[in-house]
Amino acid sequence: MIADSLRRGRCDRSLSSVPGVVRLLRWSFACGCDTIFVVKQSIKQVDDLRWLLGHTGGFRGGYVTDVQMSKRRLFDEGSAREVLADTSVTVVVRYRLRQMERVAKLTMTGVTDFSIFEQEGADCSSLSTIQAECTAGKLRFWFDPQGELYVVCDEAQFEEVAVPFRDETFRDQPAQWTFQSPVAEWPTVEWLLKGLEESGLPCTWKQSKASTRRQGTVQWEGDLLPAVEPERPDDGGVHAMLYGPVDGPGFGIVLHVAGTQSPAACRILSSTADLLVRHFCGRCLVGNTIIPGGDWLNWKSLEHRRLTGPEPLED
Repeated sequence: MIADSLRRGRCDRSLSSVPGVVRLLRWSFACGCDTIFVVKQSIKQVDDLRWLLGHTGGFRGGYVTDVQMSKRRLFDEGSAREVLADTSVTVVVRYRLRQMERVAKLTMTGVTDFSIFEQEGADCSSLSTIQAECTAGKLRFWFDPQGELYVVCDEAQFEEVAVPFRDETFRDQPAQWTFQSPVAEWPTVEWLLKGLEESGLPCTWKQSKASTRRQGTVQWEGDLLPAVEPERPDDGGVHAMLYGPVDGPGFGIVLHVAGTQSPAACRILSSTADLLVRHFCGRCLVGNTIIPGGDWLNWKSLEHRRLTGPEPLED
């Protein structure tokens, strides 16, 4: 019965023995919104699965963007051979729920059964509502309606970054960076301008006109323009939008190049991102990749080397 109720994404009466979980799910559905600060959760047992399906709505109407499998091997001294120690599968899902656009990463470890099957143009990336159950100490996930993306594992780790719905003009920008933090006191525009000036990139701020399509969670929005050429936003502006709180403390900020991806705009975006991760804990979203804020600077350095190639050796 529990497995069936989980597959339907519904709270069963048997949950009465877990009042804390019941209150969490009832509050989520009653208030019609999410907490920004819940972005990472371990999934190990049936109560955790209830939380996952309640928080995500079963990823209804979402789609899978990435599937990755990795295997870890250890050296066995007895046999003098490397043996398989663990298999993990990571699935990244984009979906919309409660007026938010979301990117979720589910990392499943201790994988004992993994299946992905596409044939003759079939597509298992489109989701209806995922099905999940916890039986015999194992978690089982059926992602697509046909069961062609299927994982059995010991436990899973859930991470998510969410932003308010955006206008079409601000969606899928090629140079975009999102940061989400549980910190209650969010940065102000004045704080950003001061930090950029101290880093050698003085900027001016151009407030965006109020939009009726914007969520009430948006606290401020506008363009960071290089102080040397404030009248030419197409040559180097960065659009910034700060949102939160949604239900409890925390904030998120979205940065993307407004107009031409000039060197000046890229420097402003990069410096603003560095400024935020150095002063606030949280997570970054680049494309479909969720990166811990503390790892952002190293990740950026590695990406730069990958794109530009290794530095030449000095004589």
